[in-house]
This record gives sequence, C-alpha cells and structure tokens, in this order.
Amino acid sequence: MYDRTILFVDDEEKVLNSLKRGLLDEPYQTLYANSGKEALEILEKNEVHIIVTDMRMPEMSGLELLGIVKEKYPNIVRLVLSGYTQINTLLTAINQGEIFKFITKPWKLEEEFKSILKQAVDYYDLHAERDKFEKGLEKLKT
Repeated sequence: MYDRTILFVDDEEKVLNSLKRGLLDEPYQTLYANSGKEALEILEKNEVHIIVTDMRMPEMSGLELLGIVKEKYPNIVRLVLSGYTQINTLLTAINQGEIFKFITKPWKLEEEFKSILKQAVDYYDLHAERDKFEKGLEKLKT
C-alpha cells in the first residue's frame, strides 16, 4: 500500500493539520492542498490514486474539482469530506462526480476515516488489477 498516494484538499488549515497528524503512520503517501487550484497543480506533477476533498471551498468547490478530476484522471478514487450535508448537494456530488464515499465532519479517525481510506485503496487496487487483466486479454485477441 505504500505505493499509493492520497491527496487531501481542504481550505481550512486546521483540518489539513489534523489529517497530517492523524495519518502520519499510515501505509500510503499523503499530499495536501488548501484549494482546488493547488490540488490540480499537484495532480499535474504527481501520481495520485485517491483524492479526498472538502465540498465548500472558495474559488472552486469540491464538486467542481471532482468534475475536473473525473474527466482528466478517471482512475482516481474520489471521496468527499464535508460538514455540509444537504441532500441535494450529496446527490449532485454522487451523481456528477461518481463519489466513492461521503465522509461527514467531524469524523472519527480510528473508527471510520482510516477504514474508509483503506477501502478506497483496495477499490483502486481492484480496478487497476481488472484494467491490467482486460488489457492482457486484448493483447491475446490481436
């Protein structure tokens, strides 16, 4: 799992610092951005497997960010971490961004959050393995 990278995006520095402290010993690489724009810059320079973003941020919402990520980096597993849980926003996020999970703030790091991140890594690995298998089948057909 150490070869997987998770990008966390939140405009609140205290949230990012809390995540940094809480995930220090986890078996994956972590990157942090405080805006959608910064997240996109990080994605251009790094291989990211999972993105976890806040929903409500200035300049670019999490939903806008996830739409761009879905289009440019379709294999990245997308999660939302937000205190804003209005049902219409949830449905839009799920339908437009193909969200893997929606995590509400405040979260329970040990009981919930770390488990969801492990599920996201496992989900990524499963789909990567499936894609590799399908490409192998295509080569056999030619």
